Amino acid sequence: MRGKVLLFWGGILLAMFCAACAPADSETAENSYQLYFREEDLSASSGGDVFRTETVELAEGLDTQASVEALVEGLLDGPQSELLRGTLPASTTLLSAKVEGSRAVVDFSAAYSTLSGVRLTMADYAVTLTLTQLPEITSVKITVQGQELAYRDKQVFTARDVLLSSEEDVVGTVDAALFFLNEEGGLTEEQRTLDLYEGDTQAAAVIRALEGVPETKGLSTALPEGFRVRSVWQEEDTCYVNLSSALVDGLSEDLPLGTALRSLSQSLCSLEAVSEVRFLVDGEFEERYGSVDVSEPYTA
Repeated sequence: MRGKVLLFWGGILLAMFCAACAPADSETAENSYQLYFREEDLSASSGGDVFRTETVELAEGLDTQASVEALVEGLLDGPQSELLRGTLPASTTLLSAKVEGSRAVVDFSAAYSTLSGVRLTMADYAVTLTLTQLPEITSVKITVQGQELAYRDKQVFTARDVLLSSEEDVVGTVDAALFFLNEEGGLTEEQRTLDLYEGDTQAAAVIRALEGVPETKGLSTALPEGFRVRSVWQEEDTCYVNLSSALVDGLSEDLPLGTALRSLSQSLCSLEAVSEVRFLVDGEFEERYGSVDVSEPYTA
């Protein structure tokens, strides 16, 4: 079954490459550009073009940076055709767009970090192909809240090499229940299939997903802003989560650290191989966090 899946996605990536090399469907005006979207039904695209474009005409007199911003906003607005779908998560916003020489540096909100594997490749591909139509832009760098995505092999893309990104490193997947905050402030699970990369672990994939944003409307992250896990590892059926003392001590008392720990615990315990989660601070066990019993409400 895994071989069939890889073969299917391989066909999609090949089709994406062919679509990129194909000429535009028709000649366009001087200020007209193509926005790259994907087919709504990918299953119908196997062996054919995955991407389709829609034409947008920019206002006259825009400089390169303003043109970059306008094109990215066009991608975020999504396609007009019901047969097409945007590649960027619906809640993504553009934080900034800068032009550094011949490179466009695009910074997105945290929603972009929920992408991985083929979905990330397609989003990177759509942004890059759209922006490199500008004669002044030959490469694109995409960041999230000013930070590079660490699980990418490369951070700067051109129209020709964007497909050589992280999809080749995906070695498997894992099903997990991720726990996010609902509108009432309680924890609600979101079922997700997570990509595993070369050298990755199931626990690390769960942490990475929790540090992003949920895909379900009405849910939000249970982790305080700026919260990051220093490291995570597993010994037998116990998962150890190492936090930074600087991060923990810097949190104000009104931030829901207890809820964050419970979100981490319940999500990690949804993995078949994990039955307990223990928290450490700077590598040392600390009684006030310790282990969280996910069968009972947690209080810090």
